[in-house]
Amino acid sequence: MCYYYKLGQVPHKRHIQFRQPDGSLYQEELVSSLGFSGIYSNLYHVYAPTKIKRIEKPVAWTTTPIKDFPLQPIHLKTCLAKETGSDFLQARLPMLMNNDVTINICNPSVRTMDYFYKNGEADELIFVHDGAGYLYSQFGKLRFEAGDYIVIPRTTIYKMEFDENPQPVRLLVVESASPIETVSRYRNELGQLLEHSPYCERDIRPPAELVTETEKGEYLVKIKKQGFLHQYVYEHSPLDVVGWDGFLYPYCISIHDFEPITGRIHQPPPVHQMFQAAQFVICSFVPRLFDYHPLAIPAPYNHSNIDSDEVLYYVEGNFMSRKGVERASFTLHPGGLPHGPHPGTIEASIGKKETIELAVMIDTFKPLWVTQEALTFVDENYPMSWNS
Repeated sequence: MCYYYKLGQVPHKRHIQFRQPDGSLYQEELVSSLGFSGIYSNLYHVYAPTKIKRIEKPVAWTTTPIKDFPLQPIHLKTCLAKETGSDFLQARLPMLMNNDVTINICNPSVRTMDYFYKNGEADELIFVHDGAGYLYSQFGKLRFEAGDYIVIPRTTIYKMEFDENPQPVRLLVVESASPIETVSRYRNELGQLLEHSPYCERDIRPPAELVTETEKGEYLVKIKKQGFLHQYVYEHSPLDVVGWDGFLYPYCISIHDFEPITGRIHQPPPVHQMFQAAQFVICSFVPRLFDYHPLAIPAPYNHSNIDSDEVLYYVEGNFMSRKGVERASFTLHPGGLPHGPHPGTIEASIGKKETIELAVMIDTFKPLWVTQEALTFVDENYPMSWNS
């Protein structure tokens, strides 16, 4: 969970008169979770957020999972993916999914969006692998850089604007049916991150500048829900907010601000956890010193998942337990099968003092399906790669 934050103008009390310079009332909007029992924010609009000009025909937006794909270790060579579509939304390609989470790659060719987007059924976490820019939402302007996680609560209306430079944009987009939060064991009873947490509130970056647009016109908001993009047209911008406060808002935190936990012997993956959701966790593997027991084996031991699928997205460096895996690719080791280091990597790790790898790990507590879109990237040789 985030901490309390305020941006722009808000009245002294909630739910009281707050008037514009012409004497009319600002329109208050409560954005809440768990009905009225979870985290929330209060926003103050120039125009009523309920005022719709027209609703256009929905567009089907579905993903096809391959439910009879063989049970096997999987390597998705998404390092081969170039531009996967035009703008930030059209470029999303789902790779892995279940009812709790969808994991997408997204390499847009267009740097701006001429509409707004709202995910009406999922929180989103965007890992910025390559590129930089701004997220514009009713909560303000949020700068992001390579290495940032952007956490976006569901129903946030936003658009992405990427910097104009020759560098391609490469994103990992995670859609979650449950809230994406900081790790509960890192927090005290009031929600403050504890001293032993590998990150703290100073690392969390909320929107720094409010953008208030009052011009009339036609503003398209595409809302994703139940297999469709619903297209709402308003006569005012959704960025008509003059102030807000609360605990619910988009924010950034960098993978480079995660402080690794190390020990005398090899530490299990939960020490790398950065976020939690109801049915999966997200971990950050970052540069760190290796284990310092005199007989330590830095490479991970063989492991049998009995209740989770393990996804690794490779960001930078040489992941010391894997061979043949490149930057911006995935591996999936499903529950029901043992997995472990490739041959030779255990011995090679002995005596090494540190690693400079960067990776994002997603562990799900229910099985994942490979999607139709992912079949293009499947490495047919990966299941047998422990034989050599």
